[in-house]
Amino acid sequence: MVIDDFAVIDYSYLITTRPYDIRRVVISDLHLSADEPALVQAFLAFLDDLIVLPNLNELYILGDWFDAWVGDDFYLSLSTIETKRHWLTPIINKLTQLSTQGCQIKVMHGNRDFLIGQSFCDLFQGQLITEPSLVTIGDKVFRFEHGDALCTDDKSYQRFRAIIRNPLTKWMLLKRPLHKRIALAQKIRQKSALDKTNKSMSIMDVNAGAVLKALKPVDALLHGHTHRPAVHEIVTDQDANKTKLRYVLGDWRVINPDSSYQQAEAVIALSCLPEQSTNTANSTSLEQKESLQLVKFII
Repeated sequence: MVIDDFAVIDYSYLITTRPYDIRRVVISDLHLSADEPALVQAFLAFLDDLIVLPNLNELYILGDWFDAWVGDDFYLSLSTIETKRHWLTPIINKLTQLSTQGCQIKVMHGNRDFLIGQSFCDLFQGQLITEPSLVTIGDKVFRFEHGDALCTDDKSYQRFRAIIRNPLTKWMLLKRPLHKRIALAQKIRQKSALDKTNKSMSIMDVNAGAVLKALKPVDALLHGHTHRPAVHEIVTDQDANKTKLRYVLGDWRVINPDSSYQQAEAVIALSCLPEQSTNTANSTSLEQKESLQLVKFII
């Protein structure tokens, strides 16, 4: 069952009225590239918002941060002059500022940027995390993942994923010249666009059985990839009438591409302490009441 009012809380309102309560931010599917300057600017503005949150502990990026990533040497091999001019440099600078303030930045692979390495994350003191990752929020254990592994009805994609995510395959890819990897990434993007046209929407969505299996050892599931933001209530035990929640993040997209003043929107996740929590003395009790919610983001 889909919970319809999942995004009733406005992001701007929340960070303006409750900046001290926000502890974690979770995003995915930004698909940043030099070809999408409006999305890059939106992410920079978003980071400016996060930098001023006084109690932010963690920023999670759950895959497809970039539209394509052909290896860390794509950026690390640039000359000093090229680095200064590159579109990634302002992002790295702001992430570094955020991490220096005490926020842990945790990056997970997606289907488009699975070649991100720890060397790139080291530039902003970030951490490359495994998929899935278990995260405790309040009194609940969440399973965080990108989401493509849950789309098991898409047999051809799962075969491709098993090959391309194999450590040996990744090693061989990174041994290829950079220009060949860039060409390969372009072919993969073209195939992905063609698949979206030719494959049914149901095949490219998550499989119910895969979701139940993922939920079994945890209290809730949070993922991206499908670009279908929602909160789903999943029945995990028919006899006991037990349910668990599946949270789906949205992709970042430009909502007015023909305008001279472009804006981006997405559905992201925030975890917050209860409202007016700063007046309560028992911090341990408050942490147990920390909860996660999806919010609409427009910037």
